[in-house]
Amino acid sequence: MRVFVAGATGVIGSRLVPLLLSTGHDVIGLARSQDAGAGLERLGADVVHADALDHAAMRHAVRVAAPDAVVHLLTAIPARIDPRRLSRDFAQTNRLRTQGTINLVDAAAQTGAKRVITLGSASVYEPNGPDPATEDVPFWHRPPKEFIPVLDALRELEALTAEAGGLVLRVGHLYGPGTIYARNGSFLHQVQSRNVPIVGQGTGTFSFTHIDDAARAIVAALETTADGALNVVDDEPAQVGEWLPVLADLLDVPPPVHIPVQMARSAFGSWGVAFMTELRGADNTNAKRVLDWSPKYPSWRQGFEAELAHPGSP
Repeated sequence: MRVFVAGATGVIGSRLVPLLLSTGHDVIGLARSQDAGAGLERLGADVVHADALDHAAMRHAVRVAAPDAVVHLLTAIPARIDPRRLSRDFAQTNRLRTQGTINLVDAAAQTGAKRVITLGSASVYEPNGPDPATEDVPFWHRPPKEFIPVLDALRELEALTAEAGGLVLRVGHLYGPGTIYARNGSFLHQVQSRNVPIVGQGTGTFSFTHIDDAARAIVAALETTADGALNVVDDEPAQVGEWLPVLADLLDVPPPVHIPVQMARSAFGSWGVAFMTELRGADNTNAKRVLDWSPKYPSWRQGFEAELAHPGSP
């Protein structure tokens, strides 16, 4: 299968491209710079150069690539995010999830690509439910103001993917090389500096996804005709009050301190507080069944241990 990967040099794309090549697929990676393209070519992928936000350029790039499938992994998330300025920090990613998706699905339709796979989020469900959210649970109805543009962009991405008959893979909090949870990542630096407290009782529930598990799910999805959306997350959603102390212990730093919600709101804003106290985990049952996929790291515990206790482990 000829697979066009937009976002081929990102944290998931950098794991996906070699995996696709090793399983016999032909890969065409989208690159904006010559340097990024050279890296893909060394792996054995073909490269096309275009700006994903340029409609005409994307139509030309995909036409030249003539793919059977298009995979949309494009984001522009900063290495460090200010929760009080979330809408600012996600502005370019929101454009890639809206106009970028329009350009990609239009180009895919023009060239007759039979498969469209996009990357969504499993961290957007209506909070405070009793169980991890299945894909049928609605998105957050009244999120903090800073999160509204991000959520609107994800809704549009999903609607555009559905119109194209494609599949959205809703990933959890990504960890592994190149992410904020990598040993040199911004979040770990904050934990090591003791700048990440447990807010209130630490009741925000996270579902994690290792980048290798996300890449493996994409490869599995290419072999199916599944549409709609699937949660690609590990088997163990966990509250901040549970996983953050484990992370601190792996980094050999003291346990995080607890601070009241009001104090956190003045320091981190309403989104920062919601992020740490209200997020809802996700259920991966459907992804396992539909994709015949299971995570390499069933729990973030195993994944964090592999990445942080033994640096450089795959």
